[in-house]
Amino acid sequence: MKINKINSLVFAMLFGFAVSGQAQTKQWTLEECVRYALDNNITIKNSELDVQNAEINKKDAFGRYLPSVNGNASHSWNIGLNQDVTTGVLRNQTTQYSSVGLNAGVDIYKGLQNQNTYRRTKLAIIASQYQLLKMQEDVSLNVANAFLQILGYKEDLKIKTEQLTIDEKRLKRSEEMVSAGTIPRGDLFDLKATIATDKQNIAVSENNLLISKLSLAQLLQLKEFADFDVVDDTNAKDENNIMAQSPTDIYNKAKETRTELKLAQTNLEIAEKNVAIAKGAYQPTLTGFYGFNTRASYSDQVKFDDQNQPYTTGPDPIFQQFSDNKGHNFGLQLNVPIFNGFSVRNNVERNKVSLEKSKIDLEQKSLDLQRNVYTAFTNAKAALNTYEAATVTLEARQQAYNYAKEKYDVGLMNSFDFTQAQTLLTNAQSDVIRTKYDYLFKIKILEFYFGIPIVPIPAK
Repeated sequence: MKINKINSLVFAMLFGFAVSGQAQTKQWTLEECVRYALDNNITIKNSELDVQNAEINKKDAFGRYLPSVNGNASHSWNIGLNQDVTTGVLRNQTTQYSSVGLNAGVDIYKGLQNQNTYRRTKLAIIASQYQLLKMQEDVSLNVANAFLQILGYKEDLKIKTEQLTIDEKRLKRSEEMVSAGTIPRGDLFDLKATIATDKQNIAVSENNLLISKLSLAQLLQLKEFADFDVVDDTNAKDENNIMAQSPTDIYNKAKETRTELKLAQTNLEIAEKNVAIAKGAYQPTLTGFYGFNTRASYSDQVKFDDQNQPYTTGPDPIFQQFSDNKGHNFGLQLNVPIFNGFSVRNNVERNKVSLEKSKIDLEQKSLDLQRNVYTAFTNAKAALNTYEAATVTLEARQQAYNYAKEKYDVGLMNSFDFTQAQTLLTNAQSDVIRTKYDYLFKIKILEFYFGIPIVPIPAK
């Protein structure tokens, strides 16, 4: 049931593409596609939120340098035998009390944990920015790949459509030749079958093109994708002459520019700060504190006369009581860790393990980069050779087709043999298209490693 729903949704999307194809549509350039993806891709937006979280964490770390100040207030009712807060005499009465206080504390020394935590948060911001940049680069490369696929399918569809037009014209002429007795009627059946195959190939190409457009539209997070199309302005050439560079030069350049290495290096520095923070728990901490409090009673007051005899009066004015009963306390508190169940030591060891893993990760990223660069260079060189070979093959197939056509037109070749020559030409044309855009994409990958972006990524 779920599969049927998915198929229905895909059909509706493809139908939207087909209907809109009759109207004038905007054609997107590669640069427009990449820039739109950078502004709207959901994964990139999530990475941007991670950068914002890192900024907030930095503010938290900075706040640890500042003193903490807290105020408190309370009001209570006491019924029964209570001690007068002023005289200390026990009386059976109902009383009300209000109290107000203020407490402040500040870390004077905490094993440099606050300082190292603040430095770690600044490194975390850099790491999140590198992660965002890497995500933008990956999306740009994916967009370029999808864009080139569309161009390949458009050229493939164009070739198959032209082939159908040629075969339909040939069918009309063959009917005239059959009427004239120049060729047998059986050749018409082969030609009609060829035309049916042409139409089938066109349907497959149209489907591939629509699917590729849908994939790119979804990658761009387009809400209105029914009229989506791209321009056809890409040629198979190395515009930046990247193939003139050696793999070693590209790798050395990549070590300076590649984001994954910068991210791994920053993560290593974060791990070093984590070890320093954990070691800070071994050291004593010194805290300064200050407290202020005062109170007032709303009940009758018991006082003593000159003969030391108690007598009862009404409550003193509230603000006077707050003034008379105020008090202050302040001082320093020193905490020295002696034994804590090995928790500090285990935390230090745990962070040291993470540090070693970060070192290994940096080394692995460097090795992966070297392997990827050399692989990309080899693949690009092989793609170029394949494209050039496909081009030579196409030229030969075109000449063979022209020769076969001349023989067929004068009745020296039957329809089946001519169709074979035509099929070989069509396959050669498809191979040129496939190898052309495969080469283009592999060039983009090499430029990517060499620090040449598909489009400049704006700083945010």
